[in-house]
Parts: sequence; C-alpha cells; structure tokens
Amino acid sequence: MQYIQVTFSFTEVQEYQKDLLIDELANIGYNTFEDTSDGFDAFVGLDHYNEQALKEVMAQFEGELKYTYAVAEIAAENWNEEWEKNFEPLIIDDQCYVRATFHQPQPQYKYEIVIDPKMAFGTGHHQTTTMMMQYILSTDVENQIILDMGCGTGILAILASKRGAKMLIAIDNDDVCYESTLENSALNNITNITALCGGKEVIPSTSFDIILANINRNILLDQISRYAEILKESGSIFFSGFYESPDLEMITETCKEFGINYVSHKKIGEWVAAHFKK
Repeated sequence: MQYIQVTFSFTEVQEYQKDLLIDELANIGYNTFEDTSDGFDAFVGLDHYNEQALKEVMAQFEGELKYTYAVAEIAAENWNEEWEKNFEPLIIDDQCYVRATFHQPQPQYKYEIVIDPKMAFGTGHHQTTTMMMQYILSTDVENQIILDMGCGTGILAILASKRGAKMLIAIDNDDVCYESTLENSALNNITNITALCGGKEVIPSTSFDIILANINRNILLDQISRYAEILKESGSIFFSGFYESPDLEMITETCKEFGINYVSHKKIGEWVAAHFKK
C-alpha cells in the first residue's frame, strides 16, 4: 500500500497550534504523525489523500503559523523502516510495558504489549492513548464486555483483554487499522477480540459494559447517540482525542441529552481523556 507523507516545518509555532493542526488533519484522514526537529510528518493512505482538503485545512491557519510543507509518496516498506528506527519502548504507570517485536521482553512489568503499528495509530506514545491506557489500568474490567471504537492498532482492547475483559469488539474505519488489530491480537496471544472495519454502522446490537472511544470531537459527537443505545445502565464510557476547551463541554452537553453523565477527566498537554457514566 502507498502512503502520502506531508512534512511540515515551522519557523514559529506553539505546541497547542501543532495539536490543533494535527486534529484538523485527523479529520480529513491522516492517521499517523511523527515529530521532527522543526515540525512533524503526517501520513495518509494514497487513496485518502485529497490535495484540496489539505489546502482548506491550511487556510484555517493562514496568518497564525509560519510554515512550509512538502508532499511525497512513500512506500509501506519505507514507513516500516522509519518507525522501527524511532519506536522506543513505553512504560505506563509502572504496570504496562509496550514494545515492538524487535525489543527485548521486560517480564518485571505486570502487562506487556507487543505492537507492530505499521501505519495504524496507537502505540501508546500519543497523550490520548496514554491516558486511555491509564483509565483501563485503574478500572475493573474483569469479565466486562467492551467496545473499542477507533481502535487503531488494537492496543486498548489488547490491554483490556490482558486485564481480564470477557469479550471485546474493536472497530476502525481504516482497513490498515483493522488488519493491524488482527495482527497485534495474534502477537499478544489474544483470542477474545473481534475486529470490524467500518464506523458506527457496524457496531453490533450488543449490550456493552464499557465503551472506549479515542477518536476526535466531531466523530464522538456524531456517535454518542449510538453509544447510548448499546451501553448498559451504569456502564462507563472513556473518551479521548479532543481538547479541554471547548471540546469537553460540547461532549458533556451532548452526553447529557442521552442520559450519560460526566464523572472526571485527565489532561496531558492540551489533550484530554474523560470518564462518563450512564
């Protein structure tokens, strides 16, 4: 599979401005981002690349950012070489060790997850994934039926399975993420994750104890009504992929309309993860 790599370079930029730009790029299909010395690289499948959509996103930042960007095609095998060079093991809350296949095991950690991300989002390094993993580590998920929306590499579902979840449905609208979830489940000897490719239309009419949704604000707002239909009474939703202001208030208000109430949230940088309960 071929990908488009867009390399952004900035002469002046604040971290929150980069986060806002990344959020807008995610809305038009970019699903992997890598920091560089003077900016970041953004990746999107060749089939999903839209030059006009990219120009429209950048027009929103006209006058705010001093930047240049360059577009190039990149083969999947070249991408794999790049992430292998840059992927460092990650430790979450001294409990979970996330590594690639070429790293040595660290059996002193209670949970070890082996991830081959390819072009799928979700190695735990991004703040949103880290916070979602922290929620999973601090929540009793044993024997629970869990939905993981926007599953990326499947890392959240894999961690929940290792912590004793009974059954998991992992959904992403990107076929690369779907394949990555299947492969990473096998790498971790997980057999109770069912991966599906699609959006809210493929969510089964199962009653879920917990919903994990690390996506972006607009998609979450669109899908909350469906989450309300499938979430059990007293069930929990953990959201991430958005900012504290104005996103958290918008999501909280929409959840209220469907009988889902805010419990708490956490924040790393400008990114937020939040717990809601039905």
